[in-house]
Amino acid sequence: MSEDWNTKYGPRRVRRDPPTLEEAIFAAAGITDDVQAQAEIASALMGLPLEQVLPEVKKASRVAARTATRVITADQGTQQRAVVVERRTVRRFNIDKRTGT
Repeated sequence: MSEDWNTKYGPRRVRRDPPTLEEAIFAAAGITDDVQAQAEIASALMGLPLEQVLPEVKKASRVAARTATRVITADQGTQQRAVVVERRTVRRFNIDKRTGT
């Protein structure tokens, strides 16, 4: 689907795509933990019947149940802090030994 409109620079077009099924399921999982409610939300986002979406939501919930989420807690009464681990790539420059640049 696309929408066109005219601007002072000429006609502009914006492309609007519905979410993929995986994206709709991911969004629904972020809203609620109930599998039936996730299926209803994903089917509403996709515009698909509930019977078609429900098996995919159940598959995704089984995969999510297998993955382990570990939370390291501190002493009671202290705030938890988020720890982000990023991999930093090292940039290496090739220097031409003949010219020195």
